[in-house]
Amino acid sequence: MRDRLQRFMMGRYGVDDLEKFLLGLLLGLMVLNLFVQSGILSAVTFGLLVCSYFRMFSRNIQARYQENVKYLEIKRKVTGFFKLKKKHAGDLRTHHIYKCPSCGQKIRVPRGRGRIVITCPKCRQEFEKKS
Repeated sequence: MRDRLQRFMMGRYGVDDLEKFLLGLLLGLMVLNLFVQSGILSAVTFGLLVCSYFRMFSRNIQARYQENVKYLEIKRKVTGFFKLKKKHAGDLRTHHIYKCPSCGQKIRVPRGRGRIVITCPKCRQEFEKKS
């Protein structure tokens, strides 16, 4: 049986990161549909299921690979944004973050230094702030 499945999947795309995300989303929508019982939600769930199986059994490997690359780019941007926000939240106790008045560059300055003159590393504009 396992040998037959391996022969069937030979030359097909299989499971990647986008597929895992779609399956997780599909599972979440199925659980939500148990409580809400919406026809539209059922249709969306069924559409995702069809899309998921289509991607998994597709023989157009290059197209599925490009879809996964685009998904990974979007995922990297979103997770990078939240990692940066988490880092900034951790720095709030020890540092101030100011924006340069001329170019908008964010500058991290340690707290507790009194009034200091800050030089923007991007445009070399100097401005005074309280740290």
